[in-house]
Amino acid sequence: MKALLCESHGPAEGLVIRDMAAPQPGPGEIAIAVKAAALNFFDTLIIENRYQTKPDLPFSPSAECAGTVAALGEGVTGWRIGERVAAWLGYGAARERVVIPADNAVRVPDGLSDAQAAGLFVTYGTAMHGLIQRAGLKEGETLAILGAAGGAGLAAVEIGALLGARVIACASSAEKLALAREHGAQEAIDYALEDIRAGLRRLTEGRGVDVLYDTVGGDLAEPALRSMAWEGRYLVVGFAGGAIPRIPLNLLLLKGCDLRGVFWGDFVRRDPEAQRANMEKLLAWAADGCIRAHVHAEIPLERWVEAYALIGDRKAKGKVVLTL
Repeated sequence: MKALLCESHGPAEGLVIRDMAAPQPGPGEIAIAVKAAALNFFDTLIIENRYQTKPDLPFSPSAECAGTVAALGEGVTGWRIGERVAAWLGYGAARERVVIPADNAVRVPDGLSDAQAAGLFVTYGTAMHGLIQRAGLKEGETLAILGAAGGAGLAAVEIGALLGARVIACASSAEKLALAREHGAQEAIDYALEDIRAGLRRLTEGRGVDVLYDTVGGDLAEPALRSMAWEGRYLVVGFAGGAIPRIPLNLLLLKGCDLRGVFWGDFVRRDPEAQRANMEKLLAWAADGCIRAHVHAEIPLERWVEAYALIGDRKAKGKVVLTL
């Protein structure tokens, strides 16, 4: 099989494609012939050894994939060769064949492309966990999303709207905000043109934001935190802006608000039943056309540098997917 490998830590240009022996499933496992492997912002970090997950070298990047069942391990029931399937691996998906525990696989419903299915786990799974388990988002509350046009942000826009929130999309261009509106945002702030704190104050008539979903961090974090409502919940999701902000803790006291981390990868491990319930709801929404994993680009595996650049340069409006 063909595999994209990180053999030494560094930028995406240092990755290589190698031919390797295809893995075979053991007891309780299935093999997947990968058709699509989705990339996320943390993929730009993990290959540089700047992420909390630190796989042994060499490893393949990409945490989620979709394809077809290629082989069944001993004792596996309920699956057939050729069935469409998607899975979350954590890392290792950017290769032509992967092996996973059969219980970790999810059927792909009709009407979803491989690229869309591969993009559901991290972004939509994180948004579901963040907005439901961590924020307890209620119908009618105000939800603001920083980085609303990226893959993670668009997922939060869609799910927030489905949960009945008033969604304020925050992004760095009119084009990105138009995309967020297409996905369900009712209000928008272009933080390249308007101060984020002033914009959120204007749109909430000074009351503040009930839930803030921050995928950006950096210089936007503190003014966004100053825009929280009493008993608001600020969700720390990621740092696409590059810098990890230093938050003055006195703001939490003065605002009476909470700062809550959203670590979906560990949630999957700690509470698999809640995770499966989230994914089943997501797949039902996807099958009904209520959500869609917006794919910015489908790029052949051999052009991985181009795919990484779209994410690293913050040019992606939605998911970037490697095709095999």
